[in-house]
Amino acid sequence: MTKSLAKMLALLFAFTLIAAACGGGSDSASGDSASGSSDSGDCGAGDINASGSSTVEPITTRVAELYEDVCPDTFVTVDGPGTGDGFALFCAGETDISDASRTIKDSEAEDCADNGIEFTELEIAFDGIAILTSPENSAVQCLSFVDLYALLGGESAGFETWADASALGESLGSTVAPYPDAPLDISAPGTESGTYDSFVEIVLEGVAEESQGEDVPNGFIRTDFSGNADDNVIIEGIAGSGTSIGWVGFAFAEENLDRVQDIQIAAEPGGDCVSPTIDTIADGSYPVSRSLYIYVNNEKMESNPALAPFIDFYLNDGYVESVTMAFGTTGYVALPDDLLAETKAALG
Repeated sequence: MTKSLAKMLALLFAFTLIAAACGGGSDSASGDSASGSSDSGDCGAGDINASGSSTVEPITTRVAELYEDVCPDTFVTVDGPGTGDGFALFCAGETDISDASRTIKDSEAEDCADNGIEFTELEIAFDGIAILTSPENSAVQCLSFVDLYALLGGESAGFETWADASALGESLGSTVAPYPDAPLDISAPGTESGTYDSFVEIVLEGVAEESQGEDVPNGFIRTDFSGNADDNVIIEGIAGSGTSIGWVGFAFAEENLDRVQDIQIAAEPGGDCVSPTIDTIADGSYPVSRSLYIYVNNEKMESNPALAPFIDFYLNDGYVESVTMAFGTTGYVALPDDLLAETKAALG
C-alpha cells in the first residue's frame, strides 16, 4: 500500500489519458465503452462469483453491469461481506474473485495454499478512509493519530465519554486534549472488514507500539464496541448521535455528506490537518489512504471460460467506465498509467 501511494505523485490529470487510450476516439466507441468494441475478446459464457470488500464492491458491480451488457451469456454475482470474509470464501475455492481493501494476510495466504488455491493480486485503485462524526459535533475539527488512538486504541476500553480519553491523549502528546465532556458513541466497521484492518494498520499500530511497547499487551484497538460490515448501518450510527465517531471508505462517505461530516486528520500532533478529498488521497497528503485490490483464482482463470475475458474487460473498457471516467464523482482515485500497466502485466 505505501509503495503505491508513494508512486502516485501529481499524476491526477494524466488519468484522462487512460480513457483516451482505451476509448480510441473512433466512431464505434461513441464515448460509450460498454456498447462499443472491447479489449475483452471472446466473451465466453458462464457464471462468475466475486465477494469481499464492501469498498471495492461498487467498482466490481459496475464493471459486471457493463460486461453483462456486452456479454449477455455471462452472469456475475457480486457481494460485499468484508475483505476478511471474502478471503475466507476465496481460499476455500468458493469464489473466482476476491475484492479487497487491503493485501492478503499471511495466514489467509496459507489457507489458500493449504487448499491448493493459487492467485494473482491486482491493484485497481486508491481510496481514503474517512473519519466521521455528526454535523452537530462542532467541538471536534481535527484529530491526530495520537488522538484517534486515545479514543479508539487498545488502552481506551471502557471510555464512555470523549473526556475519558483526555489523560491518555495528553500523555501521548496530543495538542487537542482535553476532549469534550460528551458521550463517545462509536459506529465503525467490524473485524471482518478490510476498512477495519486498514484503519488499525495505518492509524493505530504505530501509536500502540510506542505507548505500550512492542508486545502491545492491551491490543491495537478497543474491543468494546459493536462493529458492523454494512456501511449503511455505520453511517446511520454516526448520523444518529451528535457526539459520534466512526470511519468508512472515502467513496462511501462522499455519498453521505448530507448526513455526516469528516474530521480533518493529522499524522502527528500539531501537524497539518487534512480533509479527505480526491486530490489529498491522490497526492498522499491525506494520512489515511490505501490501495484497493482484486484477487483472481489462477486455476479458475483457466477452467472458467468467462473469467479471463471478464478480468481483461475489468482492466480495460470496464476500468475506464467504473473508475477513470468516474474520477471526481465516486471518491475512488484511478491508477496512473504506469501502475495500471503493472497491474495488467501481473496477469502475464
